[in-house]
Amino acid sequence: MALSSSLSAKGVYLDPATFINNVFAGQPPVPDKLTLSGQLAQDVRNILEHRYKKIRVTYWQDAQRTAWILEEIGKERPITAGFVVENNKIEDFKVLIFRESRGWEIRNEFFTRQFSGAFLKTNSRLNQSIDNITGATMSVNAMKKLSRMALFLHNHVITQQ
Repeated sequence: MALSSSLSAKGVYLDPATFINNVFAGQPPVPDKLTLSGQLAQDVRNILEHRYKKIRVTYWQDAQRTAWILEEIGKERPITAGFVVENNKIEDFKVLIFRESRGWEIRNEFFTRQFSGAFLKTNSRLNQSIDNITGATMSVNAMKKLSRMALFLHNHVITQQ
């Protein structure tokens, strides 16, 4: 029984295209790309504690609202997550694709809702603590890092306009 629940925990919970479509009520803006180079790349590296796997990050923007689909390794495999940021705060966060054998509980609302309203303090840390999940520490840490990255990139995009 435990084996079957572990196997069923992996997979696509929400297609990234559907996530973006839902965020923008069926009318998503044209996606844009942000190149991670120079100081921006270094700042992202400081948040993640390693270089991000892609040099260009796709995002969607409508006025002061942005949506990001980002990936980070949990224990061994990438976890794909979607973030919506408005007014420099996380409005929504969903685990879209989970590929690990453990830690799937991070997709549940009891975990994701902890990020609602979170913003970055001046030290690029979240303003609120996020409760850990026993057996999912690496997945939790990965999502905390991605939330910080989404907030940081949102702020960068908004202030560059």
